Amino acid sequence: MRREIPMIVAFVAGVIIILEFFVPALTPVSSRIQNWYLVVVAFAILVGAFNLLRLNYMKVRHRRTDWPFAILLIVGFFTMALAGLIGGIDEGTAFDWLFNYFVYPMSSTMFALLAFFVASAAYRAFRARTVDSTLLLAAAFIVMLGQVPIGSIWVPSWWPFFLSPDWLKDRIMDIGNTAGQRAILIGASLGVVSTSLRILLGIERSYLGEE
Repeated sequence: MRREIPMIVAFVAGVIIILEFFVPALTPVSSRIQNWYLVVVAFAILVGAFNLLRLNYMKVRHRRTDWPFAILLIVGFFTMALAGLIGGIDEGTAFDWLFNYFVYPMSSTMFALLAFFVASAAYRAFRARTVDSTLLLAAAFIVMLGQVPIGSIWVPSWWPFFLSPDWLKDRIMDIGNTAGQRAILIGASLGVVSTSLRILLGIERSYLGEE
């Protein structure tokens, strides 16, 4: 019953939430289930935080790779948690000060470093080895040229407007990029539907710790 009960609960909860869109009388039941879901998520966050501390504590204890960074993580975790529990999280509190002057700048630094990895990946992806990669490279060059002021400065007055980088950039973003995004969204939606059906039917059991 350790496996059957979670599967039955997942099936019943999923079916009720789906039927709510067709049977308005199930709205109170669906709302109650979603409130229970929030409670489960809160406990899952606590379990995740405990597991994070445990893994980093073991890293420090056994002097594994980059264990000094694990000490900083543990100290930062408890500092932010205590600041929020004692003084609250409103503006002007210690938690707000730590977030604005430590967490926010570190997040900006991390994303700034990611820019170099993105540039490296773009360089490898935009190599003109095939027709597809050549089209991708040309489209990326036009979009980047249209995004900067030099893209409109260098175009002479007699140049056709439909060949200007700014006009071509708008056509690529409005037509090609939008079509690609919609195709990706449709594919992702179909993936969500198929995964949801697998969970409801008991085929997907990853939440039970099974493959």
